[in-house]
Amino acid sequence: MAPEHLNLTPQQALSRLVPHILEMQSNAHARIAIGIAGGPGTGKSTLASEIVIMLNATHPGSAAVVPMDGFHIRHAKLEAMGQTDFKGAPHTFEGAEFVSFLHHLKSAKTAVSGPGYSRRIEDVVDNAFTIGPDVRVLVVEGNYLLLTEGPFAGVKPLLDYAVFIDVPRDLVQARLLKRHAEEGLFSEDRNRAHIERNDLPNYDLVRLSQDRADVVISLLTDH
Repeated sequence: MAPEHLNLTPQQALSRLVPHILEMQSNAHARIAIGIAGGPGTGKSTLASEIVIMLNATHPGSAAVVPMDGFHIRHAKLEAMGQTDFKGAPHTFEGAEFVSFLHHLKSAKTAVSGPGYSRRIEDVVDNAFTIGPDVRVLVVEGNYLLLTEGPFAGVKPLLDYAVFIDVPRDLVQARLLKRHAEEGLFSEDRNRAHIERNDLPNYDLVRLSQDRADVVISLLTDH
């Protein structure tokens, strides 16, 4: 079935998604997973965090973010593989580990810690978050949640509801330039080359997976 397509501001998106998730939560007999997918620079991490804040305002401690980014292959390993120029592409993630982690999380009865990713050091951070036993809603966010190839194909069956966030390509490019510059780790020329070689092709790839979502939200924003 084709997904519903909506044009919404970020605030309208929250107003649409949060009540729906709350209803799903009240009808569920087990932990549920909500996927927030989209290309790099589309604002999915921010939206996922705001959804969790609003869910927890209604039912404290009931929701938590699960970031896909913690499953980047570690930088040292990528260097050994000669793949640092392609960091962020699907093959530079531990996709099978991510699927296994999600599968475990959905049925876990005890606290489970997971890895995160720090842009400050451009590497994985162990035990960056912990999902407590009382969490009922996992808000899973990442680029490749809806891919059909490789290990990431195992993610979609674990999602109870999937949202795809779409933002125009030129706006994504501007956001990524700003993001890469914030930590001051690389030159502007390096950042621009990385975005053209890697981030934008990843954005294009991810957009091809949007029809697997339950709803596609084109975010109306000018920055």
